[in-house]
Amino acid sequence: MSKNLFITATDARSGKSAICLGVMELLLRSVEKVCFFRPLINVNPSNNEVIDHDINLISSYYNLTPPYRDMYAYTATEASNLITVGKYEEVLEEIVSKYKDLERDHDFVLCEGTDFLGSTSAFEFDINAEISNNLGAPVLLVANAHKMNVDETLRSIEMSVESMLAKGCDIVATIVNRANPKDKEEITERLEEKSWGKKQLIYTIPNEPMLGNPTVGEIARLLNARVLYGENHLDQHVYSFTVAAMQLRNFLKRIEHGTLIITPGDRADVIVASLATVSSVVMPKIAGIMLTGGLLPEEPVCKLIEGFSHTLPILSVEHDTFPAARIADNAYARISPEDTRKVMRALEIFENSVAMEELGQRIIKREISIVTPKLFEYGLVQNAKTHKQHIVLPEGEDERILRAAEILLRREVVDLTLLGNEQQIRKTISRIGLHMDGINIIEVRKSDLFDDYVQTYYRLRKHKGISMEIAGDTMSDVNFFATMMAYKGHADGMVSGAVHTTADTIRPAFEIIKTKPGFSIVSSLFFMCLRDRVLAYADCAVNPDPDAKSLAEIAISSAQTAKTFGIDPRVAMLSYSTGKSGKGKDVDKVREATAIAKDLAKEAYPDLKLEGPMQYDTAIDPEVAKTKMPENEVAGKATVFIFPDLNTGNNTYKAVQRSAKAVAIGPVLQGLNKPVNDLSRGCSVTDIVNTITITAVQAQAEKGLLE
Repeated sequence: MSKNLFITATDARSGKSAICLGVMELLLRSVEKVCFFRPLINVNPSNNEVIDHDINLISSYYNLTPPYRDMYAYTATEASNLITVGKYEEVLEEIVSKYKDLERDHDFVLCEGTDFLGSTSAFEFDINAEISNNLGAPVLLVANAHKMNVDETLRSIEMSVESMLAKGCDIVATIVNRANPKDKEEITERLEEKSWGKKQLIYTIPNEPMLGNPTVGEIARLLNARVLYGENHLDQHVYSFTVAAMQLRNFLKRIEHGTLIITPGDRADVIVASLATVSSVVMPKIAGIMLTGGLLPEEPVCKLIEGFSHTLPILSVEHDTFPAARIADNAYARISPEDTRKVMRALEIFENSVAMEELGQRIIKREISIVTPKLFEYGLVQNAKTHKQHIVLPEGEDERILRAAEILLRREVVDLTLLGNEQQIRKTISRIGLHMDGINIIEVRKSDLFDDYVQTYYRLRKHKGISMEIAGDTMSDVNFFATMMAYKGHADGMVSGAVHTTADTIRPAFEIIKTKPGFSIVSSLFFMCLRDRVLAYADCAVNPDPDAKSLAEIAISSAQTAKTFGIDPRVAMLSYSTGKSGKGKDVDKVREATAIAKDLAKEAYPDLKLEGPMQYDTAIDPEVAKTKMPENEVAGKATVFIFPDLNTGNNTYKAVQRSAKAVAIGPVLQGLNKPVNDLSRGCSVTDIVNTITITAVQAQAEKGLLE
């Protein structure tokens, strides 16, 4: 197995950081401990750069543990000064030493070469080749095809590849990045015809304007701009620039989606007109305004700006108009770890353009042997994609829900329906710059399904004394409507809770969907993703103090859920005592629950491994298990942990999550006839994406679609 890979480029601005993201994603699916290393970095304090962008991106997004200083050897300036005084070998030795320090503690080290931003590109190319050889690292070459025709692209790549081969480099793959989409197939085919092209993998990735265009914030940093308004909207992408030095009737014709307006700070007419485009339903949405010459709007204009509900980013720079425009036009985009949408788009394009398994085998030459959090999340997505399910989201007006929905739709994981005010939802989608063409939105009271749902709910609940009027009011609630969609088969599952309480989410399911045959309660399960494995904890969110029968049901439900998600269930019924050593009502409850669970499993799960009561250390630690429960099939090997009550379960999962830095995915609700899942009101976009994906996999399982 190779322990490293060196990613380098043919020239500047190749999109190498996006390729590093894609390769890191690939590696983390099969390698437990991966680190990132840059032998040389190019930071520029004059541009407010104090840390290397790519180290920050990869380290932050993938939560890498080594300190920042351990992930590079020298700044470009430091290395250049040493080489100038004849210390080239010393530079190489220190690079190798820093790399070896990381290699000792990691299974794989992904290395990235220089940025080619200096005036010595030829030297940088040579030193990248030298470093890769000294590290014994195979090379992945990234070629930049942006604004080049096919012949120009091929000449550049051929020169670079032949030069690296002449230096003894082992090139495992060449990725042609930022190509014109119409040239993609021709570039790949012509490179594969080369003699060296037959010995390596060749991929071509089309140009994506979203990744290649800077944000307003990046331009602000480049120009050392003062942010006057819209500080929370600096993540808007800039697709073009317009210098407003003309009358409004001509200026307005030149506005496009994502335009940054550049104008002197005393042009009140341009400022007002630009602000007006934000409220217009027919005008393109501009990215922001840059005021030049150090001039600021007068007080009446400032008051007008402050009165807008959605403030544009408005910058002020000291530069005059045309120098500012030239500098801004030379700005280039970067992917920040906080920009989840851009990261997801980069990963999506990489995955769609590269044969992931083929490249992974070529790089590491081994099969997946562990389950990392990244691998588990990847498995969820891949399973969900196999048979796309339709999930309804009652909280369609929430911005986090919309951002998660865009990610899932772009990656074609599920089909979605949003509930809420359609005009408000579409306004929010437009305001935050999402692309969700064709998204299905239902306004409950206006839906053609509403009357049928009211009638159905009335039939289901009339024995409880409800009237038709009450049924109508109840079905106006988005959670009840969404639950009825699942019940009627108009959706395969429902996810709520970003805005609503757990009770608001679960109550409709109790009344409409109800529990599975043989089960009397709904319970919850968390997937606890540790560094090298995934465990299941239940019940940590729903039942405060289940009796023995309920605890047994939770155990059986949890075993089913674990198996659905690829975990071999070995169920530990937890208590403060192991085996027959303890007494008391609490341990007796667990002992009774264990017996009931074993009886329940005899018919449906005759091979289920389940044992209790046992303490957590006995369940998880093989050495402790040898002493307390020797030769037991569950002790020391448990994968599913059933807690005796909510107090214990909730505190334990949070303790493990925080102390062991585990990724907690859930809660996943279990025991219902149709999948309904609850979000935390503090959930992140990633939490929502995971929960919706889990719901889709549960829906597949209910239909018998999982292998």
